[in-house]
Amino acid sequence: MENFIAKYPVHSGIAVAWGEMDALQHVNNVVYFRYFETARIDFFNRFFPLGEMYKSGQGLVISDNSARYKRPVTYPDTLRVAVTIGEIKEDRFSTHYQVFSERQQTITTTGSSVAVMYDFKTQRKIPLPEDLLAVLRQHQQK
Repeated sequence: MENFIAKYPVHSGIAVAWGEMDALQHVNNVVYFRYFETARIDFFNRFFPLGEMYKSGQGLVISDNSARYKRPVTYPDTLRVAVTIGEIKEDRFSTHYQVFSERQQTITTTGSSVAVMYDFKTQRKIPLPEDLLAVLRQHQQK
């Protein structure tokens, strides 16, 4: 786990709940998107709280999500979900996730999302604000 934390210092700890397992007795595939969301929100709460932006009628919407399942995860376990920033464009950016199982001591799942900056009043994409761009660039994986 020390190598994971050294490589991915921005991560969230998430306890696996019994109810997240499915009939095949492992965490259901859809639950990982909730884990990604939790880690992404933790990232923004830490570096760029989004509340004021959303109050102004602008914010991020997810336009794409993907996951690759390498190993099944079961209860009990605690996962470390790392967040890194990938490609940044004028109105969007990608986030990448690495899910590390403390029980298995390995990465069990990887994923990514694309977030688009959106004006909810005009219902149109808009450019990312400069202060958000600065945070994204600071955490961009190169």
